Amino acid sequence: KMKPLFIVLILVGIQGSSAVKHSLKYFYTASSGIKNFPSYVSAGLVDDVQISYCDSNINKNIPKQDWIKKVSSEYPNYWKEETQTCQVKQRIFKANLEIAKQRFNQTEGVHFYQQMYGCEWDDETGEARGYDEFGYDGEDLITLNPKTQEWIAPKPQAVITKHKWDHDKDAAEHEKYYLTQICAEWLQKYVNYGRSSLMRTDLPSVSLLQRTPSSPVSCIATGFYPKRAEMFWRKNGEEIHDGVDKGEILPNNDGTFQMSAHIDLRSVPTEDWPNKYECVFQLSGVKEDMTNRLEKTRILINECKNSKVQKTGSWGLATTIASAEWTLRRQATSDKRQATSDKRQATSDKRQTTNDQRRATQRP
Repeated sequence: KMKPLFIVLILVGIQGSSAVKHSLKYFYTASSGIKNFPSYVSAGLVDDVQISYCDSNINKNIPKQDWIKKVSSEYPNYWKEETQTCQVKQRIFKANLEIAKQRFNQTEGVHFYQQMYGCEWDDETGEARGYDEFGYDGEDLITLNPKTQEWIAPKPQAVITKHKWDHDKDAAEHEKYYLTQICAEWLQKYVNYGRSSLMRTDLPSVSLLQRTPSSPVSCIATGFYPKRAEMFWRKNGEEIHDGVDKGEILPNNDGTFQMSAHIDLRSVPTEDWPNKYECVFQLSGVKEDMTNRLEKTRILINECKNSKVQKTGSWGLATTIASAEWTLRRQATSDKRQATSDKRQATSDKRQTTNDQRRATQRP
């Protein structure tokens, strides 16, 4: 069962399972019924780092990393064309949202129409894999099967779109070519532009926090990079799951990440804590684990609101966009796909993304 619709940071993204795997993904969201929030927002990310942003308020696509600005030296019209794409898609997505509302027999309230697409590329094997997914109000609407190049429509309201797209064989070939070739080529360029930043390692600060003596103990790591990280609790040297609640990996304002894991120990005497329990943080590329033994003297009581954990408010990041549980769930699915299987051209001829334009102009 899907959780209630909510606003979340789109940067909660697909994690790579290896240091040599990279990802390029784009998110587009049209929304209605939300006051003081852009009706359209888009963002591009490389390896979970935001590279571009556009919304209906600023009405232009802007770079979000210094290193991505290097693209202008090779493709002078890059940002102009990205802005044009944003303006076109803004109109299309707003129209698609209204069509979706009609198909679902809805007229008022908060609604979202979303697209998430991109590719993953292994710079050792050269393997590339693409995906293209659409969602409406927190649930899958229509999704491309990359193996069969056919569309999957879990909602009856999207079946008409599925039949239309499945019968367009030329567009399907363009889709496949873009997602497996063009997207991967641009991803390689972006990785080369930002390699020194994207391949860095930042260690976090790890703290133990507790709101009240009877509240769960929170182990919080903040300031780490890359995003490929794990956090868990151990008892007597063994990882435990009972009574443990893991949070999502979230972005900080400075390009690093934070995560948390909470443990409920109300039934365990405090004198047993240091001898049995410890929080473990693991970061990709770092051999040594960061371990915090659970001791009463190390816990900050009533300090959550003043801790070093950076908040990610609605406008704290330029990457904040309207999203829903659909995005989180589809990204988690993509994580599993990548683990188990262990742009677009910038000039009129180099950036001929026929398929992308077709998908942008198709209405559900």
